[in-house]
Amino acid sequence: MRILIASESQYIAFHGQAIFTRNLSEGLARRGHDVSVLTLSERGRPYQEQVAGVQVEAVRSLSLGLLHPDVYASAFPEKRVRQVVRQFRPDIIHIQDHYPLCRSAVRNAKRYGIKVVGTNHFMPENLAAYVPVISRIKPLYNWILWHWMLDLYNRLDAAAVPSKSGADLLRRQGIRPPVFPISCGVDVRHFHPIANLDRAAWRARYGLDPDRKIIFFVGRVDREKRLDVLLKAVRLMDRRDLQCVIAGNGAALQGLKALAQELELGGNVLFTGFVPNEDLPSLLGSVDIFAMPSEAELLSIATLEAMACGLPVLAARAMALPELVSENVNGFLFNPGDATDAARCLGLLADHPERWKEMGQASLDKVQQHSLDRGLSQYEDLYRSVLNGPHGGEEAI
Repeated sequence: MRILIASESQYIAFHGQAIFTRNLSEGLARRGHDVSVLTLSERGRPYQEQVAGVQVEAVRSLSLGLLHPDVYASAFPEKRVRQVVRQFRPDIIHIQDHYPLCRSAVRNAKRYGIKVVGTNHFMPENLAAYVPVISRIKPLYNWILWHWMLDLYNRLDAAAVPSKSGADLLRRQGIRPPVFPISCGVDVRHFHPIANLDRAAWRARYGLDPDRKIIFFVGRVDREKRLDVLLKAVRLMDRRDLQCVIAGNGAALQGLKALAQELELGGNVLFTGFVPNEDLPSLLGSVDIFAMPSEAELLSIATLEAMACGLPVLAARAMALPELVSENVNGFLFNPGDATDAARCLGLLADHPERWKEMGQASLDKVQQHSLDRGLSQYEDLYRSVLNGPHGGEEAI
């Protein structure tokens, strides 16, 4: 198949949508498909490049730093999108969001009679932390943002979302095309328990305490991840045998460091900064408990990666995270936003290290249904199903 994937994010970025887009496109290319990706340029200026068998078509981007330092938007992409569609002649177009670049891709799909599917990675809660006085207008805010998203996704031939919870959410919002839950997946060949790992050496490499029990988070350090709840839980526990390690960068990093100082956490918390993907399996294998306190996860690639490395998980009982964590089996779930309950659940994990291996094995067993290979096969099946339906457009390509 000739597959054009469109995403209003940069191809080389480290948030969930970008990681999924990269894994999907490169995985499909390895399976013998011709894959091109329309994306934003991380250089500002447009460029074309072959990356791991994928033709990357990066359009000009503009910084939206007033909203978020890592947010960019496409600048009048219509002409370039049309050129790419006409030159590449895709069998199917797969969009990843409802922003201008993907809107242009859908317009051109309809013009030339090309089938189009979309994966939704969006919830209004992802943006709520950056909108002033949102609590006063939340119902209106939610309605506007869902209406904006559905305006595009209701034009698709089919939609996908990374979890059953996410599919149910879209159906409640009134999406019309069929919706399929397909996991964003994790590469279990890269993320797995490493035999004879030198845990002490990896802890030393990133400055982790060699003797404490380590509670670990990795990902975007942004407000919607609710890492403030995790820090407050650690303060409530007030235990010298625990260290909370937060790996990653983001807009909330300085605020969290200030909160850690205010809570007088001292050596009970460590911020490592960015961790490259090649180091993550070894670093995950060197810690004890993975934590995901976010309340707006349509799945959570970071949690899947931790599970694939055999870790027990502490997570908020919110959105799709209960699909990944079975209570008292591979971890514990706490009430969203409740630091006291998070501290209680963290204590249940920290006080029973004899159960970590058993819980880690349960994580390994559960993550197999989320393997990247399985997700790639499900997307291939979805493409074929859509392509077998009615066909027709306004113009010949």
